[in-house]
Amino acid sequence: MDILSNLWLGFQVALLPSNLLFCLIGVTVGTVVGILPGIGTTAAVSILLPLTFQMDPTSGIIMLAGIYYGTKYGGSTTSILVNTPGESSSVVTCIDGYQMALQGRAGPALGIAAIASFIAGTLGLIGLILLGPLLTAVALSFGPPEYFALMVMGLTTVAFLAGRSMVKALLTAAVGLLLATVGFDIFSGSLRFTFGRSELMDGISFITVATGLFAVGEVLVNVGKPSSQEEIFRVPSRFRELLPTWQDMRACRGAFLRGTLIGFIVGVLPGAGSSVSSFISYGIEKRYSRHPERFGKGAIEGVAGPEGANNADTAGAMVPMLSLGLPGSGGTAVLLGALILYGIQPGPLLFKEHPKLVWGLIASMYVGNVMLLILNLPLVPLFASILRIPYRFLYPLILGFCAVGVYSVRQSVADLWLLSFFGLLGYLFRIYDFPPAPMVLGLVLGPLIERALRQSMVLSHGDPTIFFTRPIAAALMIISILLLAAPLLTASSRKERLAPG
Repeated sequence: MDILSNLWLGFQVALLPSNLLFCLIGVTVGTVVGILPGIGTTAAVSILLPLTFQMDPTSGIIMLAGIYYGTKYGGSTTSILVNTPGESSSVVTCIDGYQMALQGRAGPALGIAAIASFIAGTLGLIGLILLGPLLTAVALSFGPPEYFALMVMGLTTVAFLAGRSMVKALLTAAVGLLLATVGFDIFSGSLRFTFGRSELMDGISFITVATGLFAVGEVLVNVGKPSSQEEIFRVPSRFRELLPTWQDMRACRGAFLRGTLIGFIVGVLPGAGSSVSSFISYGIEKRYSRHPERFGKGAIEGVAGPEGANNADTAGAMVPMLSLGLPGSGGTAVLLGALILYGIQPGPLLFKEHPKLVWGLIASMYVGNVMLLILNLPLVPLFASILRIPYRFLYPLILGFCAVGVYSVRQSVADLWLLSFFGLLGYLFRIYDFPPAPMVLGLVLGPLIERALRQSMVLSHGDPTIFFTRPIAAALMIISILLLAAPLLTASSRKERLAPG
């Protein structure tokens, strides 16, 4: 009954006219961003974050979340029509979605992608409702040592899952933690690493780093590539042409459920990302299909499964962010930073101290999924026409939004220089395959990790074994150590298998 009463409270908040408007704005912007190749979820949320500073925190987080899960819907449009994923998680959709378009079935492909996204997003929210309060109840027994161990595990999980090199992921996470120490010491009040610059007294803005690494970095990478804009296929103009047949729906029943389950589980893992869930879903659909030979040649299950996993992942990623204060993806890392900027402390107490915000956000995701279903069926022709905007006009607009957004936070020219620096760094990260997400997570969690570590040292009178003498903290630390040791163990076992004799 508590869940039902909380959900009722959430819908009362989400259905306020102002929150409905901001939810609609968020999902619309998210859909457009998802359609446009090369921007990405995290970049979009980072760019528009400064616009929410003067808003009520609940309205602001509803709009930002709408952008976050709205991009997942839009990314399938370009994948199906021009074989260009608008989102990295929509890469798999290209395989069969584009083949369906070549066969004259672009309408059913777009329709099944929207329906799969709606079903998986809605079912994923049920998992969020059930698991969020449960994890919160467990986490309320945490003290500083458990918090420190939990956040260390979050960082190591991201390092374990992000990119192909754990060393690179750990390096970027360490740089993020180092950036978090710039400014005032949270205990002594003394200045650290400001080099006499008054602009750095308040630290390095999270928005500046996220916008530079993701948005500016993405633009710089794509500017260097030759334009691949092509004439898109005839987009169905009638609503009836977008609807899959009953045979299509029957074939995708299992794909909807499997994609939802895979996406939600992978989403709960901090740092795994929706790209992982969509690839796993596609592999499972092909493995258990009665006709695996059709995959890669226009199998509609190859669109439904990955798109479902892609959208269920967003609800799963919200579970650790809302209940534990650990983001499950780059997008939720930005949402976590937004909560901190609003003066709201994420973590186990969030459900108790800010029930209107949490349950209003969850209820708004139900409303947003309905809005997205409506947007992504009848308005597909309109959204697809955006693809014809030349990138040479589009990218300067994105850079202008980035500069205005970053400057509006503190009205500091120094932040614009830092934006340029982190934009160049984001470009180099992509060239040399360094994952940017661990750096953003390190910057967000840095002050929280430092506070928990120093409080733990005060409790134990400087004895570091406190992290291994308390059961929960010890279990979390052991998991972190195993995650760090996993590549070494895998490499040694591979050598043993390859050794002669």
